[in-house]
Amino acid sequence: MDGFGEVLRGLDWSVPIRLLLSVLPALICITLHECAHGYAAYRLGDDTAKRAGRLTLNPIKHIDIVGLIMLVTLHFGWAKPVPVNMNRFKDPKQGMALTAAAGPLAHLLITILALFIYGLLFYPLSRSQAGDYVLQTVYITAYLSLTLAIFNIIPIPPLDGSKVLYSFISERSYRKLMYYERYGMLALLLLVLLMNRLPVDPLSAAANWVFDRLFFFAELGFGLVRLFI
Repeated sequence: MDGFGEVLRGLDWSVPIRLLLSVLPALICITLHECAHGYAAYRLGDDTAKRAGRLTLNPIKHIDIVGLIMLVTLHFGWAKPVPVNMNRFKDPKQGMALTAAAGPLAHLLITILALFIYGLLFYPLSRSQAGDYVLQTVYITAYLSLTLAIFNIIPIPPLDGSKVLYSFISERSYRKLMYYERYGMLALLLLVLLMNRLPVDPLSAAANWVFDRLFFFAELGFGLVRLFI
């Protein structure tokens, strides 16, 4: 038994721990993103997501296992899309645009809240390894959520940015582009492959630039805690 324990202690656990620390942030981002879509649609008159049981914080209802694995390992993935019937909206194009915009907005709010929590927890938790794991999880949640927000506003179907953009074009063009939405995933894969070959990943560069400015909320948390130390 002692020999087995020595073997376990001798293993490099950094990679599996890093992967595990990425699972919870991915589940949080996926769940709140899809809930935001469903709730926005519900408020605008479409109860399709509610009837399908998608207005829930249960991640099992939202995850696509392949998409989750891709998101955790490659930071490019997907969830089960929330069903939306645009014909139930008073203004179908506007309703679809607002429903789509709810996803990236939810990610932005997650980032701000996670950074604030990171700031609040930094001093109490940074002195222990277990606390450090908690801080890493919160930090990864903030950064991953921001990356997903920026990625989702790219105007390529089926990303949310395309549905927002479509609200500004004619009805005829809108219906035609929605028909070709099925080919959007191929375009996205090509885009991701292209970005990976560039000297500087534009998505990461944009996320880093915005993240640096939003880190103000973490500093706000730091400041509040230091008032009571």
